[in-house]
Amino acid sequence: MSANSPPGKSDGDDPVDRPVPDVPPNPIESLGARLRDLDVDSIRRYLAQKLGFYEPPETAAPTDQVLEEVSLDGIVKWIQSERCKNIITLAGAGISTSAGIPDFRSPETGLYHNLQKYDLPEPQAIFEINFFRQNPKPFFMLAKELYPGSFKPTISHYFIRLLHEKGLLLRHYTQNIDTLERGAGIPEEKLVEAHGTFYTSHCLDCRKEYNLEYVKERIFADQIPICTECPGVVKPDIVFFGESLPDRFQRCLQEDFQQCDMLIIMGSSLEVQPFASLIDMVPDWCPRLLINREKAGMRSPLLRLWGVMSGGLQLDEDAVRDVARLGDCDDGCQDLADRLGWGDELRALVASEHARLDLAGAAAPPAPPLSPPHVTPQEPDL
Repeated sequence: MSANSPPGKSDGDDPVDRPVPDVPPNPIESLGARLRDLDVDSIRRYLAQKLGFYEPPETAAPTDQVLEEVSLDGIVKWIQSERCKNIITLAGAGISTSAGIPDFRSPETGLYHNLQKYDLPEPQAIFEINFFRQNPKPFFMLAKELYPGSFKPTISHYFIRLLHEKGLLLRHYTQNIDTLERGAGIPEEKLVEAHGTFYTSHCLDCRKEYNLEYVKERIFADQIPICTECPGVVKPDIVFFGESLPDRFQRCLQEDFQQCDMLIIMGSSLEVQPFASLIDMVPDWCPRLLINREKAGMRSPLLRLWGVMSGGLQLDEDAVRDVARLGDCDDGCQDLADRLGWGDELRALVASEHARLDLAGAAAPPAPPLSPPHVTPQEPDL
């Protein structure tokens, strides 16, 4: 879930060395314009080069290698060096799947694949703000299945917390709305929930704020949450298609990325904008590690050659700073922790925190009613 429009510039922010434009260029329009300028000879040369029939002329010297060794061991040495003080982590749904939360796009198991029962015009409609205003029932039925508090943070979440405890975490940017980062004990000031969160909710009409438990009580009673001040529907503060990204996202990215000296991307396809473009905001000398089931965030070599698209991760033999650790996120985070000498510490943290959550869940009394003292408007059943 993401907004279709990029975040605007926040008022009062100080300029940075490389400011983020209010509206990024449209890559499709740029692509079309550049392709129109290409000639057949250019295409022939590119294909001939790839087939080994053409030797290109000498070009500028390649970018200096950033890592001593462009591998996971090279990343470990960088993190252990004096140069690494401010790590930014970017996370997608892949860090939460082992907790039992489905991602969105996986065939057979993804969330979009399993929404037929809600009788939607299309799967994404369940997160469209205009559709929600007309028919909020499908979203709240889904929310009951996925509501925070029913899942435990994963090894990946606790690895991020460990980075914080080691004094290395500058900020954690997440696409996820499951609040598992908060559940893992990552401080709120370290979090940027780019696509919003279930943690708070607001009335769509009067903007009155509600807490997590207030809305949860009504959802689990199969009711649509209705505002106590007006007849408006109370919607969790997750970003639907057609809504703007949170102001905090824009404020923090302008402050954070030029300070970043290590970027770790975890469990994201890097297909949703503007989140996917964050990988290009760090300095050119900043190493980038992708922990994911498959390679992501790469740009086509053909488009790079023609200058149609720049940036993206470089995960081929010419890489100078980018490394991919392919596989499940939890395995990748545990592997990285082991190589850093933190493996046993991470295992102990996960075990103790999961035991605490189990005990808290078993011992917790039923939540008291959270209705305000005055009469609550009648709430429609789901």
